[in-house]
Amino acid sequence: MARYTGPRTKIARKFGEPIFGDDKTLAKKNYPPGQHGLNKRRKTSEYGVQLREKQKAKYTYGVLEKQFRNLFEKAARTKGITGEVLLQLLEARLDNVVYRLGIAPTRAAARQLVLHRHITVNGKVVNVASYHVQPGDVVAVREKSKSLEVIADALAGFNHSKYPWLQWDETVKGGTLLHVPAREDIPENIKEQLIVELYSK
Repeated sequence: MARYTGPRTKIARKFGEPIFGDDKTLAKKNYPPGQHGLNKRRKTSEYGVQLREKQKAKYTYGVLEKQFRNLFEKAARTKGITGEVLLQLLEARLDNVVYRLGIAPTRAAARQLVLHRHITVNGKVVNVASYHVQPGDVVAVREKSKSLEVIADALAGFNHSKYPWLQWDETVKGGTLLHVPAREDIPENIKEQLIVELYSK
């Protein structure tokens, strides 16, 4: 499936946030990319602000437009606050859960581990990054893949108490999704109401 493979620092500078993880370049150049990056920009329209927030969410979670719209429509049909449900659906993607468990250093790396069949859900190999993880599901590293250096490096010193909706089990090199995360627990700086307003037009 297609995904964004362009320069990540450029996108991070566009939003002024390290949405792909720690970025040394962003710390040095905390202004938008391009020859006019240091110049004052015109005031962004209401639509522009909403569109920017949607793009930030898409890049953060590594989701393309069609997938993102489908998730929004699913969130709109689900009982609850649409914007909050949308973020919860994004958090429940298998690649994101692998990232949150510390098995991979970035969401892109987590996606690759899933696609290369290194991850299991309830003991069965799942190689679909967008797979929806349900509360009670156990996401773990496949037995044959536990010695992979990239996984060992990612897990070294990782604080598994950062995300209270996930419970780590060292014996299986994986964790259980205890429940859907509350909005206040999701650390991403995304104004989801703006996305709802954009799609509601």
